[in-house]
Amino acid sequence: MSSVVRARRAVRETVSGLPPAFWWLWTSTLVNRLGAFVATFMALYLTLDRGYSATYAGLVAALHGLGGVISSLGAGVMTDRLGRRPTLLVAQVATALSVAALGFVRDPLAIAGVAFLVGMASNASRPAVQAMMADIVRPEDRIRAFSLNYWAINLGFAVSSMAAGFIAEYSYLAGFLIEAVMTLVCAVVVFLKLPESKPVRSAEAAAREAGVRLTTVLRDGRFMGVVGLSFLIALIFQQASVGLPIAMGEAGFTPADYGMAIAVNGVLIVVLQIPVTRFIEHRDPGRLLVISALLAGYGLGLTAFAGSVGVFALTVCVWTLAEIVNAPTQTGLVVRLSPVHGRGRYQGMYTMSWAVAALVAPLMAGFVIDRFGSVWLWGLCAVIGTVAGLGYALLMRGLPAGGEGRAGGAEEKARSAVERPAEAGTTSAV
Repeated sequence: MSSVVRARRAVRETVSGLPPAFWWLWTSTLVNRLGAFVATFMALYLTLDRGYSATYAGLVAALHGLGGVISSLGAGVMTDRLGRRPTLLVAQVATALSVAALGFVRDPLAIAGVAFLVGMASNASRPAVQAMMADIVRPEDRIRAFSLNYWAINLGFAVSSMAAGFIAEYSYLAGFLIEAVMTLVCAVVVFLKLPESKPVRSAEAAAREAGVRLTTVLRDGRFMGVVGLSFLIALIFQQASVGLPIAMGEAGFTPADYGMAIAVNGVLIVVLQIPVTRFIEHRDPGRLLVISALLAGYGLGLTAFAGSVGVFALTVCVWTLAEIVNAPTQTGLVVRLSPVHGRGRYQGMYTMSWAVAALVAPLMAGFVIDRFGSVWLWGLCAVIGTVAGLGYALLMRGLPAGGEGRAGGAEEKARSAVERPAEAGTTSAV
């Protein structure tokens, strides 16, 4: 059998068996990321086009991240109460309107305020997407589904990052408006093709749902352990876009050098995500999370020894492999630990860990590099990765293997035949 035939067979096996609703959700994700121009050129827009200082650009970025932190929890509650579909529609329409407005405002206070709203709106869809995906995909297929979704995110980002440079040379306003239009296209896809996936509940289950609050999530020790470890992993990965360009610049490398090194990340994810998913799909998630944490920490740690673009690119290969393994495995773990009737709140708390890391990582990088030097930053990444690996090893002890875990498996299996037809539209075959 030729390599081409084997590759085609692997792709068919990877994408087969997933419900049509998943592919519409996947399409919405891809379109959304293809149009994600603003995050790419916001700093350049503020400093080069509008003439503001780097300090002001950093403040706007921080407010954008703060909006994401706040909306993570609010959107999680909305996902459980209003449903996945309404939350997605509200988030995507709000994102489109706020992004378009950001292209027209000129007052510094107005720009900062609208950037905060963009951060809130754009991050609000994430808990709903993850909860809907968990609803419509069988437990045994979720790792594969999350991997494919992550692949779409990175493929879209790789394309949009390249396109953003060309669009910015023509018109920054065009970039804002294109993103707004493409986000509205996502909303149309959700409205026309994605029925509500929130499971229909009996009176008893509805009462349990009403009892799940944010305090319930905070009291869930094992899940909050996942949130804490997720924060540590996110801190490491964030340094690729925060600490790495600063360190390379101080070492005399150009922005183009950094672009060449970091491009390896997107290329590897697009090329390897599907085959690696096939390899890890049925393996022990505890071991995968420990290995990925160590690869992430020591992959960034090896940056301390890099002295050329080629070596920087090799270190990127190491932590990118960690990212490919960690993303779907950790998301699958979050679903296993989330009760079916509280998925939105649990996903919101998980999303918040990444949003908070996006706020903390720049402060950490700046402080460590200024006070101690970049070598200490990379050493700290190795330490954090080691701590995270040990944390995952302890956390996964005693966790039931497979399925939904202790949080939702029994309930999902016990859902009656009367409740199943409500989801038929989201799980039927093509």
